[in-house]
Amino acid sequence: MGIKYREIVEVYLLLFATLGFYSIYWLVQTKDEINQFGANIPTAWLLIVPIANLYWFYRYAEGFSVYIKRDENAILWFLLFWFAGIIMPAIVQKELNEYAIYQ
Repeated sequence: MGIKYREIVEVYLLLFATLGFYSIYWLVQTKDEINQFGANIPTAWLLIVPIANLYWFYRYAEGFSVYIKRDENAILWFLLFWFAGIIMPAIVQKELNEYAIYQ
């Protein structure tokens, strides 16, 4: 499957053009890519379930922290996702793009 290189500007344009619906698609795609590294992020159906979506975002942040950033700061990344969510696609996509280049 591999990691797909995505332009960060394009990600944001699609986020705004689709009124945020692209964010769900992007989260599902990047979840699958992070899981390739060994993370165990659960099904994205949890995104639409109240309270369970918090658990999903924590597992996503944990997978990103451990397997992509390699910094073991899952709680910090979860809080950034929660309180500064608009900047997180840029950060996550930048890191994933570095892996996409080296494949």
